[in-house]
Amino acid sequence: MSKRGLPLGVKMRHDSHYVDELATASRTIGRTIQLDLIEPNPEQPRVEFGDLTELTESIKEKGVLEPLLVRRDITAGKWMIIAGERRWRASRLAGLTEVPCIEMDLDEKGVAEIALIENLQRKDLTIWEEADGLASLSEKFGYKHDEIAKKISKSRSTVTELMSIAGLPAEIRTKCLDAKISSKSTLLEIARQFDESAMFQFLDKISGGKHSRDMSKHAEKKPRPAIKTESTDPAGRFVYDGPEKAFHLEIRFSKMDGAPDHQKVLAALKWVFDDIKGKSSTNGN
Repeated sequence: MSKRGLPLGVKMRHDSHYVDELATASRTIGRTIQLDLIEPNPEQPRVEFGDLTELTESIKEKGVLEPLLVRRDITAGKWMIIAGERRWRASRLAGLTEVPCIEMDLDEKGVAEIALIENLQRKDLTIWEEADGLASLSEKFGYKHDEIAKKISKSRSTVTELMSIAGLPAEIRTKCLDAKISSKSTLLEIARQFDESAMFQFLDKISGGKHSRDMSKHAEKKPRPAIKTESTDPAGRFVYDGPEKAFHLEIRFSKMDGAPDHQKVLAALKWVFDDIKGKSSTNGN
């Protein structure tokens, strides 16, 4: 094999669910580019690139099997990496002089969007990195939950759950990090508490400690609305009639023995609230 990105007889490979869609969405050119003419994206959302040893050895043996996505900077006479910085770094360590690339004609927004989506498709993301990445897609580009789900090939419910985790208050997040809580199911239980005060109480319960006065004084204590007409039954059903019969609410819980308690009802209502909020966040509703 020469010091090029691909050995003889090996064709470029790329993930159809990701690169193919991008290629059809904008003008692209497949080409081999010298490594010293390629530069990282200064706005790359990924900060840590991990151990490159295994990837470097793979590139030495088989070459770069998945092309980098790049954008040309005509003024500087170079190309900026949109996606594939780990492969670029490993290729340099492997001693390559050229790598296969797909040149894309994109504006700044398009580059930022693809870099963020590509980053979200990593396999080694922490729960916080994944949640914050999805939140960035919503905040920076105005995507609704179902649009994000389609772009990153995840279920809509998964996106809604991760967005709930991303929305945890800063002090709650700090407390979770300090307690090394990284389980998605546990973080979701925390996020589904009715308010920040309830989140602190729940954290105290599962950690066996007491949150400090300094932290608790910041926890917002929202007044609970008075219940007008409420009933539960052993079949896991909760019924609520609004004042003056303005609305009727019924929730049926599956796989539940006995009547649902208020905490389970509040958690369910908060999940519905977050889900509906995600659907309407970009259309002004």
